[in-house]
Amino acid sequence: MEPSTITVKKGKPEAIYDTFERKAGKDKLTTHYCPGCGHGRVHKLVAEALSDFGLTDKTIFISPVGCSVFAYYYMNTGNVQAPHGRAPAVGTGLCRVRPDSVVISYQGDGDLAAIGTAEIIHAANRGENMMVIFVNNAIYGMTGGQMAPTTMVGQKTQTTPRGRTVMNEGHPIRMAELISGLEAPVYVERCAVTDTKNIMKTRKAIRKAVQLQAEKKGFSFIEILSACPTGWKMTPKDSIKWIQDNLEPYFKLGTIKDVSAEREPMIKPVPTNDAEAIYSALGLQKGKTKASTDRAIGEKRIKIAGFGGQGALTAGVMLANAGMNDGLHVSWIPSYGPEMRGGTANCSVVISDRRIGSPVFESPNVLIAMNGPSLDAFEADVTAGGTIIVNSSIVERKVKRSDVKVICAPLTDLAADLGIKAAANSVAIGVYLGHEKVFERERIYDVLKTSLKKKEALALNIQAVDAGYAFAQGK
Repeated sequence: MEPSTITVKKGKPEAIYDTFERKAGKDKLTTHYCPGCGHGRVHKLVAEALSDFGLTDKTIFISPVGCSVFAYYYMNTGNVQAPHGRAPAVGTGLCRVRPDSVVISYQGDGDLAAIGTAEIIHAANRGENMMVIFVNNAIYGMTGGQMAPTTMVGQKTQTTPRGRTVMNEGHPIRMAELISGLEAPVYVERCAVTDTKNIMKTRKAIRKAVQLQAEKKGFSFIEILSACPTGWKMTPKDSIKWIQDNLEPYFKLGTIKDVSAEREPMIKPVPTNDAEAIYSALGLQKGKTKASTDRAIGEKRIKIAGFGGQGALTAGVMLANAGMNDGLHVSWIPSYGPEMRGGTANCSVVISDRRIGSPVFESPNVLIAMNGPSLDAFEADVTAGGTIIVNSSIVERKVKRSDVKVICAPLTDLAADLGIKAAANSVAIGVYLGHEKVFERERIYDVLKTSLKKKEALALNIQAVDAGYAFAQGK
């Protein structure tokens, strides 16, 4: 509920940092927004509401791509950045894992109404317990003033130099009306940050949406008409008048939907953090704890590369899961082309006895090259003293480096001898473990048992691991 008494305080609300230490450059006191931009006003109104309701520490503020992508410079809340248009999807995840939090998705028209229409529509339709601030300035501001879905008919932009036309670009999208037509949203309002009267109405709308978040009543959507003097090539004063004369007649201000009085709070189950329950639900075997892993293996940065379909990505997953089950720190990141099978694929795996600073690395100390193009692509990146495992079944050339350990193993042939050519990746894992014993083979067996349901495939892949291991031990 609204605080019974309001204390007027000088200075910034506690939900906005006094000094913007995260901001690049020497100026830590002003925002990066252009003169006349409405984002600063909206930030302050949101921060004021969070501070007054005592929700600053419970709030997670999501800032996707757009002019407000650096909102985390300013908001003294939890902050998460999101890819272009995906903030509602990120917010959905946050709502599910942190149901006690206030989740705010702060988006612009080029983000929410263009690349992000699928995400916003479905989040609204599910009635996710989040608050969406939609700043509509009818243009792509950050990228130089291109046409947005809310650009007015006749409005000139970098991509519509003669003005937007209905025949070519269609009509501007009224997002608030679109959202209000769905059953689940509880509160939809359109307001503006133009003059004092409308700023106060915007303040009231934001406070109501924050209150509904605190009460767990569901999805709220606040569309705010805001100026972009730089993108519109106007003075701040003229841009305010342009909103009043052009945007407001088309994007009508006011409450579009409010069913908050009849909605009951949506209390969702609190997810468990109990390790035993999670392992049981996922059907996983609990591995060793860090305390029982006394081996100092350092940090293994492993690049596994090959054609799509050779199992390079799967091999990386297997290594990472086995390392995790052994109590080690692990990470896995894939990279593949659009073709998938037949195209190129590689993954980066880190297995370490200490916390991993970054899952991305430029210099692996282990390279498993399943084919020639992979050796060509990554040989030069391997650190001096590192290891290169080459699939000599199909790679004809020799490794050029003399400062690395080279193991030429006929991975495909060894797998074919077992009658399962597709298990060359399992052979590769065996070769690596036979050369560098980061953990016991049994850890890989355990991973295979949880991922392969057919007994025959399981037995053959275990044999493939053993074949690779024996080959490496005999070198």
